[in-house]
Amino acid sequence: MAKVFEEIDEHLQRWIARQRMFFVATAPLSGDGSVNVSPKGPIDTLRVLGPHEVAYLDHHGSGNETVAHLRENGRIVVMLCAFEGPPKIVRLHGRGEVIRHGDARFDELMLEWGFEALGPEASFRSIIRVDVDRISDSCGYGVPLMSYEGQREHYRLSIEKKSRVMGVDGYRAMAHKRGAESIDGLPSLAE
Repeated sequence: MAKVFEEIDEHLQRWIARQRMFFVATAPLSGDGSVNVSPKGPIDTLRVLGPHEVAYLDHHGSGNETVAHLRENGRIVVMLCAFEGPPKIVRLHGRGEVIRHGDARFDELMLEWGFEALGPEASFRSIIRVDVDRISDSCGYGVPLMSYEGQREHYRLSIEKKSRVMGVDGYRAMAHKRGAESIDGLPSLAE
């Protein structure tokens, strides 16, 4: 039976910080649109900002569904599950806000929330801030026990190579073009 919490308290904050990664799910309003679930990490890209507020640093990737869905309707859920230790799943449902790289608030929030040392700067796409209105857990009995071996270097190395070859501005332009809309045609990075 799921337990609903009034807030993200210190105990829950410590549990969140011990996880290795998290997942983000969004969906368009259209009933025939594509639901999206994305793995995110490392956990240092997620910040608990208050009892009902979290944010994470969003990087360029193969698509941009989350941003497109948030621009359309704001609905988002962040899910964490314990792959080590006692079984547990936590879901943070809420409304998301996209703060794009280049926005006047982006650099200020990067420093304020301590994101400045994470990943190659060329990979930064946005900060996703979530007003959390439902906090719940569930048993997690179906989540397998897995041992953590470390972070993969592939993403960082790929961004560094593309930035060397294309230049940082060239890489960002390519990533912007690739992520300009969702797979269902919703605008994500387009103005």
